[in-house]
Amino acid sequence: MRPWLPLLCVACASQVDSPTPPPPPPLPAPSPPIAPWARVHQPAVDRILAVKEGQAAWERLRELTDGIGHRLSGSPALERAVDWAAASLGAEGMVVTLQPVTVPHWVRGEARARILAPTEQPLHLLALGGSVATPPAGLRAEVVVVDSFEALAAKATLVKGKIVLFDVPMTHDVHGPGYGAAVAFRGKGPEEASKLGAVAALVRSVTERSLRSPHTGATRFKDAPPIPAAAVSTEDAALIHRLSDKGPVQVELHLSPRQLPDAKSHNVIADLVGSELPGEIVLLGAHLDSWDVGQGAHDDGAGCVMVVEAQATLRRLKLPLRRTVRVVLYTNEENGLGGGKAYRQAYGDQPHFAALEADTGGFRPIGFSVESEDPKRVAFIADLARLLQPIGATQVQAGHSGADISTFADTKAILMGLDMEPWSYFDYHHSEADTLDKVDPAALQADVAAVAAMAYLLANVDAP
Repeated sequence: MRPWLPLLCVACASQVDSPTPPPPPPLPAPSPPIAPWARVHQPAVDRILAVKEGQAAWERLRELTDGIGHRLSGSPALERAVDWAAASLGAEGMVVTLQPVTVPHWVRGEARARILAPTEQPLHLLALGGSVATPPAGLRAEVVVVDSFEALAAKATLVKGKIVLFDVPMTHDVHGPGYGAAVAFRGKGPEEASKLGAVAALVRSVTERSLRSPHTGATRFKDAPPIPAAAVSTEDAALIHRLSDKGPVQVELHLSPRQLPDAKSHNVIADLVGSELPGEIVLLGAHLDSWDVGQGAHDDGAGCVMVVEAQATLRRLKLPLRRTVRVVLYTNEENGLGGGKAYRQAYGDQPHFAALEADTGGFRPIGFSVESEDPKRVAFIADLARLLQPIGATQVQAGHSGADISTFADTKAILMGLDMEPWSYFDYHHSEADTLDKVDPAALQADVAAVAAMAYLLANVDAP
């Protein structure tokens, strides 16, 4: 610090009135009381919530991430993860079933790109799942930048023979991260560009914050020929956009992904059989596959160990369960939902009382989303969640449950998702940064407690 700076600050402070302190925040509204019909379960729930202490879940996640790593559909690593999961559940005394599932086998290959004009600079990017390769020598083309599908339509006559860049930032609002709005351009943008004759598509990575790290994900071509498609870092998307505002921008792109024949994989299913209503299922779901970058720690290794540990907790505590608590570790969520579809086809005739999916990382739990427009159903889950006050997982709202269990949306099953603090998830999502060191052991163990407690309640309460 410069030696005169403290003196200057003191002099300035002597000439300025002290600021008026802000008014105290309003007191939170009192929580509704726990309903008597729910309170009878408080002693059992308190026993379950005690598992928030310890690091058992983190150690299990370490086995998956450090021992196996990322696990894309069709890869040998995914099938090693299947074997690991089956062995882990079997060691806990569960009845384990491996359900065969046919999955796509897409291989990333290499990716590199650079701006050629107006100035030469490298770009940081990852191919999108479903992309095809560029010619072996790569391709060079001018870039057309758009920030919406309407802007793409307005520039339709300019797109043929060009590379389209969808520069659409993901923004946070009062409802949480704006993932749903931004991810539409990753999933559908390259196809829309192909319809207009584009030779390739680039998409701004779906994340709010970046250290020039690209985030991959799936794109789909149903009604147009597939073209090379990649996600670029947010910084590089902004750079291309700024340059294009001043004049033409030319980019060179090299991608070498391959689509191989479909492969065999498995859903891992484990039952803790109920005593009174064993045919009714309370499903705890997560997906075992991940993208082929990072370790898949938050997405969705954390969810896998949550549901495994939650089921094991109920068995270790020898708590009575009326309904069967079933864990399903789905395959192929990331680029096809093959596991979710296959499970529904094989087990859809079994009565599912509820399904809870854990696929939002391993952060501190705050509550649950209920996929229902019926306020009574949401209120029913809110009554149960009040028993989880000791770990703060009491917020319940209508919202998305999960991709894999969405196959049961046309049934009477209660569909739920575990909600967590959302501030950091998309910093790591689908990127090389999704590694074990980003997972807080205490938060992950609290997630286990939340899932186990809600599973116990759903397995024992009467139907709403």
